[in-house]
Amino acid sequence: MNQSNQINEVIVLKLRLHNRLVGYLAGFQNGRNVMSFADEFKNDPSRPTFSLITHKGFPEAKKLMSEPWVKNQRLHPVLSNLLPEGVLRELISQGLKTHIDNEFQIFSYLGQDLPGALVATPMEPSDVPDSVLANLHQNRSKTKVIKFITNHQENKFSLAGVQMKFSMKEKDSRYHLTNNNELGDWIIKTPSTKHKNVPLNEYTAMSLASLAGIEIPEIKLIELNKIDNLPPINLPNEELAFAIKRFDRESNTRIHMEDFAQVLVKYPHEKYNSANYEQLGKIIYDYSGDGLADTQQLARRLLVNILLANGDAHLKNWSLLYQDQITPRLSPAYDIVTTSVYMNGEIKYALNLGKTKEWYSVTTSNFKSWTEKAGIPWRAIKPHLDDTMEKARSLWPDALKDLPMEEEQKEKLKSHWLKLQGDFRIET
Repeated sequence: MNQSNQINEVIVLKLRLHNRLVGYLAGFQNGRNVMSFADEFKNDPSRPTFSLITHKGFPEAKKLMSEPWVKNQRLHPVLSNLLPEGVLRELISQGLKTHIDNEFQIFSYLGQDLPGALVATPMEPSDVPDSVLANLHQNRSKTKVIKFITNHQENKFSLAGVQMKFSMKEKDSRYHLTNNNELGDWIIKTPSTKHKNVPLNEYTAMSLASLAGIEIPEIKLIELNKIDNLPPINLPNEELAFAIKRFDRESNTRIHMEDFAQVLVKYPHEKYNSANYEQLGKIIYDYSGDGLADTQQLARRLLVNILLANGDAHLKNWSLLYQDQITPRLSPAYDIVTTSVYMNGEIKYALNLGKTKEWYSVTTSNFKSWTEKAGIPWRAIKPHLDDTMEKARSLWPDALKDLPMEEEQKEKLKSHWLKLQGDFRIET
């Protein structure tokens, strides 16, 4: 066929944030995708924040929004990071009968209940503006907009589970998977077939973190028989799931958020090796609506992750929340787990902090170095580290006795406390 007669079929999604048009995302059959910002969004000085990189105070925002964001297979990281990873993605892609890397197709399917407040709605071909089509033409080929058709066929899944997490709605003390007409208000994490009693571990670690001054959402352990319409996934012989209240939902209202992989424009596979805690601290201190309070909370969390032997505090486990639709604030903590009890020989946290990643070598001086590199005043951070240690030492040993983590894991955690440097050691 002559190139000029080729027809490229494309699906177009309308992207909205707090009922304001942000722009359009177009997905071609060959995997190419194009996101373009609407002029009314770009030119609005009071626009809601789509991402920190489009915030009106961000130096490159105007330039970043001036041209379409063009990618192949994967979406732009700001959008790609809204999609589930691992086994849950596999589950969804099987259900859609699409490839696990076809991010546009998965994004189109999940667009009504994404993390944060962005809503992606498939458009009727006749409703797509000419200005959007003008951005899509490749070479001299023709572009034909087609309608997105959701595959509603019920599929049978048989997946080896790690830990699965689902957005669910609570009603009358029961939890069910949401459909397109409602928003989930809880994240439910089912037990893992790979690691033992992860829900009990996470509930314990999050509870200890809260006692040390870490802001966390409401959490609970719920019986698996209280969960309705779960897909037929493999589950171990455990009775409890971990539930954490979604802080990006309030009643039926969406609150926008983004994780630090989005903020730093990194793909999920780069979450461990493409940044350090100095960068997180500097961004929070420079751009947060209360940079000092949020970096003080950040310092507490960094210390608590060390104390709890959590080696998984990567870029996707830190987020900004836009409670007023515009101003970033550090979100409540989530995904704090004592990972070392599952990973033999684990001695490192996720990202560099003051030139080290090792739990058993880190001291207060590494935190001081961290503040200096991030441009945060040490005198404002040191009292919060001292208070965190005072709370952990005075409250944790007794609290741990009554928390549900299994006994063998408790002993490993207490052993970890005794191996830490003197600044951070906890005697039991």
